[in-house]
Amino acid sequence: MSILSYRMQAFAILQMAFCWFSCKDKPVIYPQRKDIIETVYASGKIVSANEYQLSAQVNGAVLKKLVRDGDRVKKGQLLYIISHEAEKEKIDASLKSYAVASINLSDQSPLLNDLKLALQTAEDKYNYDSITYCRYKNLWDQHIGTKNNLDNYYTNFQVSMHQRKSAGQKYDAALNDLRVSHSNAQSQLSSARKEWKDYFIRADRDGVVYQTLKEEGEMVHGNEVVALLGENSDRVIRLYVDQQDIDRIRPGQQVLLQTDVTGSRIFEALVTCIYPVMNESDQTFRVDARFTELPRQSFIHSSVEANIIIQKKDKALVLPKSALKNDSVYVHARGKDVRAAVQTGVSTLEYVEILSGIDEKTPVLPTFKTAAR
Repeated sequence: MSILSYRMQAFAILQMAFCWFSCKDKPVIYPQRKDIIETVYASGKIVSANEYQLSAQVNGAVLKKLVRDGDRVKKGQLLYIISHEAEKEKIDASLKSYAVASINLSDQSPLLNDLKLALQTAEDKYNYDSITYCRYKNLWDQHIGTKNNLDNYYTNFQVSMHQRKSAGQKYDAALNDLRVSHSNAQSQLSSARKEWKDYFIRADRDGVVYQTLKEEGEMVHGNEVVALLGENSDRVIRLYVDQQDIDRIRPGQQVLLQTDVTGSRIFEALVTCIYPVMNESDQTFRVDARFTELPRQSFIHSSVEANIIIQKKDKALVLPKSALKNDSVYVHARGKDVRAAVQTGVSTLEYVEILSGIDEKTPVLPTFKTAAR
């Protein structure tokens, strides 16, 4: 080691001794310049972007499982088929009922065609009887013919008029009934088809199957989760911040975090979203962050511990927190301990920034409680 190195070491030792002991061996410290970072602690987990759970809507056994963990799927892709024998019979019956109702309402309807024929016959008879009655009435007005014949033709005219009206009402009533039956059959078929679709579980969006929870032959129940899906190309860091710290969090702040999976490695992220509703069970608020550089590992649900950087100061004048109380310190001057007010800035778990009140040459008692005695 060079002489210069020895001299530098000796100077450092003397400086440390000067910092900690006054002329009366009173322990003091001096404010020093340090890079200081104020942070807020948060914990949480990593989740997949657009992560969602896919649930069954019906009860039954898994007939087919068509995907494996890690498979990439497209929106609408079939993942599971649930046993559906009873539902198949129901939809077959609904299809038949709808087909019959459709035929009964079409031009090939036997019932409507019979009623149409009866209505046409009644219409023809009414027209004939109407013309006959009018002709004989005109003759009677010219004093030709007998009153008895005129009354008979009038009676026939009245009967055929009522028969025509009755035939029309029967046709309209039958047509209305068939329309109602067709509408009911259509509604039942639509309902059966909707229920039928529930037995075929499909992906809601493009993504990756992270976990399947049911195998072929296993029973599932309505609203039971069968798979966990999400987007592999992006991940969200879901953090939870104490209610006392949430007002200091802003979008865009830097986050330094560690995960249980990656050990001591530090990752960087940025705050992207702050949720305004507090979780009453643990008095925390949810804060989302995104990696600035996505890790190669695609693990999700790994526990996270993070520090959200509120502000940074380079070469700030600082003191240990133990030396302050209520923005005051005790200064050792002229053999006495004198209480002095200071203005503080950034605060961390260990240090507090001193903005004014003392400087680097001010001897300060290292523990406030010691001075208070």
